[in-house]
Amino acid sequence: MKRGVLALDRTLAVLLGLVLLAGGVAGLAWWTGDLLPDTTLDTGSVTSALDAGWFPAACGAAAVVLALLALWWLLAHLPQRRIGAVLLPGSGGRGTFQVNGDGPTRAAAQVLTGVPGVRSASGRLVHDRGNLVAELSATVEPRADLGEVAAAAAEIRGQLLEVLGRPDVVGRVRLSVARADRGARVA
Repeated sequence: MKRGVLALDRTLAVLLGLVLLAGGVAGLAWWTGDLLPDTTLDTGSVTSALDAGWFPAACGAAAVVLALLALWWLLAHLPQRRIGAVLLPGSGGRGTFQVNGDGPTRAAAQVLTGVPGVRSASGRLVHDRGNLVAELSATVEPRADLGEVAAAAAEIRGQLLEVLGRPDVVGRVRLSVARADRGARVA
Protein backbone atom coordinates (compact mmCIF):
# COMPACT_ATOMS: atom_id res chain seq x y z
CA MET A 1 0.00 0.00 0.00
CA LYS A 2 1.31 3.45 -0.87
CA ARG A 3 2.23 5.88 1.91
CA GLY A 4 -0.33 8.47 0.77
CA VAL A 5 -3.17 5.95 0.92
CA LEU A 6 -1.97 4.74 4.31
CA ALA A 7 -1.83 8.32 5.66
CA LEU A 8 -5.32 9.03 4.28
CA ASP A 9 -6.64 5.82 5.89
CA ARG A 10 -5.24 6.74 9.27
CA THR A 11 -6.54 10.31 9.09
CA LEU A 12 -10.02 9.19 8.06
CA ALA A 13 -10.04 6.50 10.76
CA VAL A 14 -9.21 9.10 13.45
CA LEU A 15 -11.86 11.51 12.13
CA LEU A 16 -14.48 8.78 11.88
CA GLY A 17 -13.63 7.63 15.39
CA LEU A 18 -14.03 11.16 16.76
CA VAL A 19 -17.37 11.62 14.93
CA LEU A 20 -18.65 8.28 16.26
CA LEU A 21 -17.49 9.13 19.77
CA ALA A 22 -19.21 12.53 19.64
CA GLY A 23 -22.35 10.92 18.20
CA GLY A 24 -22.36 8.31 20.96
CA VAL A 25 -21.98 10.94 23.67
CA ALA A 26 -24.73 13.07 22.08
CA GLY A 27 -27.02 10.05 21.78
CA LEU A 28 -26.45 9.14 25.40
CA ALA A 29 -27.09 12.74 26.50
CA TRP A 30 -30.27 12.90 24.40
CA TRP A 31 -31.51 9.60 25.84
CA THR A 32 -30.98 10.79 29.40
CA GLY A 33 -32.60 14.15 28.59
CA ASP A 34 -29.47 16.21 29.27
CA LEU A 35 -28.91 17.32 25.64
CA LEU A 36 -32.04 19.39 25.05
CA PRO A 37 -33.99 19.59 28.30
CA ASP A 38 -37.63 20.62 27.96
CA THR A 39 -37.43 21.39 24.22
CA THR A 40 -38.98 19.88 21.16
CA LEU A 41 -37.35 19.58 17.78
CA ASP A 42 -38.89 21.35 14.78
CA THR A 43 -38.51 19.15 11.69
CA GLY A 44 -40.38 21.46 9.30
CA SER A 45 -37.26 22.58 7.42
CA VAL A 46 -36.13 18.97 6.93
CA THR A 47 -39.56 17.99 5.61
CA SER A 48 -39.60 20.90 3.14
CA ALA A 49 -36.10 19.96 1.91
CA LEU A 50 -37.19 16.36 1.37
CA ASP A 51 -40.18 17.54 -0.68
CA ALA A 52 -38.08 19.87 -2.88
CA GLY A 53 -37.62 18.94 -6.56
CA TRP A 54 -33.82 19.12 -6.42
CA PHE A 55 -33.44 16.68 -3.52
CA PRO A 56 -33.58 13.36 -5.48
CA ALA A 57 -31.06 14.63 -8.04
CA ALA A 58 -28.71 15.83 -5.27
CA CYS A 59 -28.98 12.47 -3.51
CA GLY A 60 -28.27 10.65 -6.78
CA ALA A 61 -25.22 12.82 -7.49
CA ALA A 62 -23.94 12.32 -3.94
CA ALA A 63 -24.43 8.56 -4.31
CA VAL A 64 -22.44 8.50 -7.57
CA VAL A 65 -19.61 10.54 -6.00
CA LEU A 66 -19.52 8.26 -2.94
CA ALA A 67 -19.57 5.14 -5.16
CA LEU A 68 -16.61 6.47 -7.20
CA LEU A 69 -14.72 7.33 -4.01
CA ALA A 70 -15.41 3.85 -2.64
CA LEU A 71 -14.19 2.25 -5.88
CA TRP A 72 -11.01 4.35 -5.81
CA TRP A 73 -10.46 3.43 -2.16
CA LEU A 74 -10.84 -0.30 -2.90
CA LEU A 75 -8.50 -0.13 -5.90
CA ALA A 76 -5.92 1.82 -3.87
CA HIS A 77 -5.85 -1.06 -1.37
CA LEU A 78 -5.10 -3.78 -3.91
CA PRO A 79 -1.70 -5.25 -3.18
CA GLN A 80 0.99 -4.10 -5.58
CA ARG A 81 3.47 -6.95 -5.84
CA ARG A 82 5.20 -5.93 -9.07
CA ILE A 83 8.37 -3.91 -8.90
CA GLY A 84 9.27 -1.19 -11.38
CA ALA A 85 12.81 0.14 -11.45
CA VAL A 86 15.26 -1.07 -8.81
CA LEU A 87 18.19 1.02 -7.61
CA LEU A 88 21.51 -0.75 -8.03
CA PRO A 89 24.60 -0.46 -5.84
CA GLY A 90 26.75 2.53 -6.72
CA SER A 91 23.83 4.95 -6.82
CA GLY A 92 24.66 8.12 -4.98
CA GLY A 93 24.69 11.89 -5.08
CA ARG A 94 26.01 12.06 -8.64
CA GLY A 95 23.25 9.90 -10.09
CA THR A 96 21.41 6.64 -9.85
CA PHE A 97 21.81 3.27 -11.48
CA GLN A 98 18.48 1.59 -12.09
CA VAL A 99 17.37 -1.59 -13.76
CA ASN A 100 13.88 -2.82 -14.59
CA GLY A 101 13.23 -5.47 -11.93
CA ASP A 102 11.85 -8.07 -14.33
CA GLY A 103 14.75 -7.79 -16.81
CA PRO A 104 17.38 -9.73 -14.84
CA THR A 105 14.83 -12.26 -13.58
CA ARG A 106 13.59 -12.96 -17.13
CA ALA A 107 17.19 -13.40 -18.26
CA ALA A 108 17.79 -15.86 -15.40
CA ALA A 109 14.63 -17.75 -16.38
CA GLN A 110 15.86 -17.97 -19.95
CA VAL A 111 19.15 -19.46 -18.68
CA LEU A 112 17.12 -21.91 -16.58
CA THR A 113 15.25 -23.13 -19.67
CA GLY A 114 18.63 -24.25 -21.05
CA VAL A 115 19.03 -26.77 -18.21
CA PRO A 116 18.30 -30.34 -19.40
CA GLY A 117 14.84 -31.42 -18.24
CA VAL A 118 13.38 -27.91 -17.84
CA ARG A 119 10.39 -27.40 -20.14
CA SER A 120 9.73 -23.71 -19.44
CA ALA A 121 10.64 -21.03 -16.93
CA SER A 122 9.64 -17.50 -15.99
CA GLY A 123 10.99 -14.88 -13.64
CA ARG A 124 9.83 -11.72 -11.91
CA LEU A 125 10.77 -9.40 -9.07
CA VAL A 126 7.99 -8.85 -6.51
CA HIS A 127 7.25 -7.49 -3.05
CA ASP A 128 6.31 -10.33 -0.72
CA ARG A 129 5.72 -9.74 3.01
CA GLY A 130 7.93 -6.68 3.08
CA ASN A 131 10.82 -8.25 1.15
CA LEU A 132 12.03 -7.90 -2.41
CA VAL A 133 11.91 -11.40 -3.88
CA ALA A 134 13.45 -12.55 -7.15
CA GLU A 135 11.13 -15.41 -8.17
CA LEU A 136 12.02 -18.07 -10.69
CA SER A 137 9.32 -20.57 -11.65
CA ALA A 138 10.06 -23.58 -13.84
CA THR A 139 8.12 -26.53 -15.21
CA VAL A 140 10.22 -29.70 -15.27
CA GLU A 141 9.75 -32.80 -17.41
CA PRO A 142 8.54 -35.84 -15.41
CA ARG A 143 11.67 -37.85 -16.22
CA ALA A 144 14.15 -35.07 -15.42
CA ASP A 145 16.75 -35.51 -12.71
CA LEU A 146 15.30 -33.23 -10.00
CA GLY A 147 18.57 -33.07 -8.08
CA GLU A 148 20.39 -31.80 -11.15
CA VAL A 149 17.64 -29.29 -11.97
CA ALA A 150 17.50 -28.06 -8.35
CA ALA A 151 21.28 -27.61 -8.23
CA ALA A 152 21.29 -25.68 -11.51
CA ALA A 153 18.35 -23.54 -10.34
CA ALA A 154 20.13 -22.74 -7.08
CA GLU A 155 23.27 -21.72 -9.00
CA ILE A 156 21.25 -19.51 -11.38
CA ARG A 157 19.43 -17.95 -8.43
CA GLY A 158 22.79 -17.13 -6.81
CA GLN A 159 24.01 -15.54 -10.04
CA LEU A 160 20.82 -13.48 -10.28
CA LEU A 161 21.23 -12.18 -6.73
CA GLU A 162 24.87 -11.37 -7.50
CA VAL A 163 23.83 -9.42 -10.62
CA LEU A 164 21.28 -7.42 -8.64
CA GLY A 165 23.90 -6.82 -5.95
CA ARG A 166 21.42 -5.83 -3.28
CA PRO A 167 21.49 -7.55 0.11
CA ASP A 168 17.77 -6.90 0.66
CA VAL A 169 16.74 -9.09 -2.32
CA VAL A 170 16.08 -12.74 -1.59
CA GLY A 171 15.67 -15.48 -4.17
CA ARG A 172 12.96 -18.09 -4.56
CA VAL A 173 12.80 -20.95 -7.04
CA ARG A 174 9.59 -22.89 -7.62
CA LEU A 175 9.80 -26.12 -9.55
CA SER A 176 6.71 -27.93 -10.75
CA VAL A 177 6.70 -31.25 -12.55
CA ALA A 178 4.69 -31.54 -15.77
CA ARG A 179 2.03 -34.23 -15.93
CA ALA A 180 3.32 -35.90 -19.07
CA ASP A 181 6.49 -35.80 -21.16
CA ARG A 182 6.31 -33.29 -23.99
CA GLY A 183 6.60 -35.93 -26.71
CA ALA A 184 4.37 -38.54 -25.03
CA ARG A 185 0.85 -39.22 -26.25
CA VAL A 186 -1.95 -38.85 -23.73
CA ALA A 187 -4.53 -41.62 -24.11
